[in-house]
Amino acid sequence: MQSNIYVTLSAQLALQRRMETVANNVANANTSGFRAEEMTFEQIAAQARAEPTSFVSRGETRLSLAAGEMVQTGNPLDIAIRGKSFFAIQTAGGTTYTRDGRMQMLPTGEITTLTGNPILDVSGSPLQLDPASGPPMIGKDGTITQNGRQIGAIGLFRIDDDAVLARAEGSSVRPNKEPQPELDFNSNGVLQGFTEKSNVNPVLEMTHLIAVQRSFEAVSNVIRESETSLQDAIRALAGS
Repeated sequence: MQSNIYVTLSAQLALQRRMETVANNVANANTSGFRAEEMTFEQIAAQARAEPTSFVSRGETRLSLAAGEMVQTGNPLDIAIRGKSFFAIQTAGGTTYTRDGRMQMLPTGEITTLTGNPILDVSGSPLQLDPASGPPMIGKDGTITQNGRQIGAIGLFRIDDDAVLARAEGSSVRPNKEPQPELDFNSNGVLQGFTEKSNVNPVLEMTHLIAVQRSFEAVSNVIRESETSLQDAIRALAGS
């Protein structure tokens, strides 16, 4: 088979993966704390022929650590992070990290995510408030007070910039490197009464989606033309 068919097929597979990634980003544009997925591709050169033939890889994905838009809600149990830190939550699959700071207080005083996962302090222990002491006050460093009495502190953790993030429950992530407690509260901190939206740029992602769709159609046309050319050559040889 002609090598150009293999080349265009590799491009089609890469574009399909890119289209799925962009579509997922667009679908989660309004998901609090969602991290957009980015892709990178590499050129692969095959030396089997006299003239090298280049293919495109299937692509590597990476979750963006960029911050999303902050939205003020006024709810004392809504928190957002200024800076690059993450909250830690306890899930059935272990500890994961999220930027979705929408919380709820259970009748027992436990502080959890809206899906019921406990919010953890810096030591990895679930936070416990006094349900009879009214709304908490949450400081920049995550310190929680009720009626002027310190109850605990929300854990803030820094994920290494080189860490590879895997998606976990909800909009949380699981890094391949152990996150470290945040120590810099000049550039990082908690904002009470705010939530962070997804870091997806809907307009940019829609532009990417249109561009990928057009590229996919162009590659499909090249494959069809190559197949037609090959069929015509076979018919010509059969008739000779």
